[in-house]
Amino acid sequence: MTTGPATGNVDVLTFGESMVSFRGEGLLTQGSRQTVRLAGAESNVAVGLARLGHTVAWAGRVGDDSFGRLVLRQLRAEGVDTRYAVVDTERPTGLMFVEERTADLVSVEYRRAGSAGSAVGKDEVAAALTASPRVLHVTGITPALSSSAADAVESAVGSASAAGVFVSLDVNFRSRLWTREQAREVLTPLAAHAAVVIASDDELDLVASGDEDAAVAELLSRGVRQVAVKRGPLGATLHSREGRVDAPALAVTAIDPIGAGDAFTAGYLSGVLDGLDPAQCLVRGAATGAFAVSTRGDWEGAPTREELAVLERHTPGATVR
Repeated sequence: MTTGPATGNVDVLTFGESMVSFRGEGLLTQGSRQTVRLAGAESNVAVGLARLGHTVAWAGRVGDDSFGRLVLRQLRAEGVDTRYAVVDTERPTGLMFVEERTADLVSVEYRRAGSAGSAVGKDEVAAALTASPRVLHVTGITPALSSSAADAVESAVGSASAAGVFVSLDVNFRSRLWTREQAREVLTPLAAHAAVVIASDDELDLVASGDEDAAVAELLSRGVRQVAVKRGPLGATLHSREGRVDAPALAVTAIDPIGAGDAFTAGYLSGVLDGLDPAQCLVRGAATGAFAVSTRGDWEGAPTREELAVLERHTPGATVR
């Protein structure tokens, strides 16, 4: 059995850039109708964990504009604590544009250079850490935004790790923000502070060297307790000093891949918080990931705790009456 993190004032603290997404029903060049919603990897995880009944706080910056107010309103509506959020009067809230080019190809563009979220600093994150979280969750997106954001992540994971907080690092590489070489230089030392490193199978080389087995061995030798590898429709794997555990993905009709990795992370961390064993953590992550890919939106389809087993109990196309 894994041991859940020690008791804190909140279960999870996460920080990063929350944006507003515009999702089109067709091509942007054809003036497609847009749906406007909250977006951002860290806030996706925050909402997913809150839906599962955990106490979650999000720290970061939003602009003093309608978009920033939408971000804070939707986070609060989902039960996420935003007391550590800063409203930046000089910088705008970042934007994200999602275009479904075909049924199998989604294109994402950002307007986040010089945004409020990119200006997050280590002092405000340090203030949020006074919440004494059981888990600190960060991603490789935030340090790619600016030097101050990179400093904030480095300072936060160092302080949290030293204080015995369970640190979760999701690599979450974004090629539109930096190169693989730049990411590797920053993320490799960060990973040494993590209790768990979460990565897609094509991201492990950004935090360690060699193939999967070699990379996992290196991370475990550097003090990482668990390495979770996301394999999309092939499921997921959890490596630890006790060995390897695999879990298949649930069979669902995939209609929207965005946010699936964040949903998996929320489910996995929920299992850690509940003290589940590695196999059970993976099963929960697979379930929350399945909800994400089979519903539209980054986080809108995240399940409640009561809904976790729904997809396992019912066949595809079923109606629950």
